[in-house]
Amino acid sequence: MAVKVILLDLDGTLLNSDKTVSAGNYAALERAAAMGVHIVPATGRFYEGMPEVVRNLPFVRYVVSVNGAEIYDAREKKVLHKEELEPEEAVAIYEYLSSLPALCDAYVGGWGYMDRSYYARIDEFVTVPYVAKMLRELRTPVDDMKAFLREHKAQKLMAFFNDMDRRAVELERVKMRFPNTAVSSSIVNNIEINGKKATKGGALLNLCAVLGVEVEDTMAFGDGSNDLDMIQNAGIGVAMGNAYPGLKEVADYVTLTCDEDGVARAIEKFVFAH
Repeated sequence: MAVKVILLDLDGTLLNSDKTVSAGNYAALERAAAMGVHIVPATGRFYEGMPEVVRNLPFVRYVVSVNGAEIYDAREKKVLHKEELEPEEAVAIYEYLSSLPALCDAYVGGWGYMDRSYYARIDEFVTVPYVAKMLRELRTPVDDMKAFLREHKAQKLMAFFNDMDRRAVELERVKMRFPNTAVSSSIVNNIEINGKKATKGGALLNLCAVLGVEVEDTMAFGDGSNDLDMIQNAGIGVAMGNAYPGLKEVADYVTLTCDEDGVARAIEKFVFAH
């Protein structure tokens, strides 16, 4: 096989702890792109919410965003595929999440929205300054979130917890309560809920169809639970050295951590060596 598409989770994978793309990873991706490989960020964020360092990568055209709810062509500036929750389903999910001791928000049409009452309490539930800053910058406050969700199709709903034990319990409860959704987590204190078909693994298959590429000719990198089916579906699924144990168990290969140029190491092994 020859790798033709590389999908990359961002935080904890392509991005190091400083939220930058290391020189080693950049060089490997640039070389792979020059060989004709599609370099595709695959993130839980919406496109405009990705760090500029990623959006400005000159060799990136296609982006899998919102956990697979959207495939975006950055060159043509158009959505190629999308998966959304129906309004009544989104409202039911939001009603449950907002009953919990958590901060809730939603992605709609490639942007983040949050009830004004929650927006004022971001620091209460998000203690990591980088994440809190991102939420303030990438969320528009609304007066009535349920009314807003009734009028718009949501791509994803989220809840952020300051009680990790409660978050662990609710992660399982949400899966059982809303079985027709895709439930995952991209950071340690959150729960993310997408439509059933909105997964990174599903987006990988859809992107292959768009590009006319066989699935076995793909490679995917990740570290979190929202990367699980992407790693399983890819021709070569790579878990980062800092990935959660469940991802390492299903991966074809475990590379170095995000702070050790793990992406570059695996590309050297599976792309440049063939």
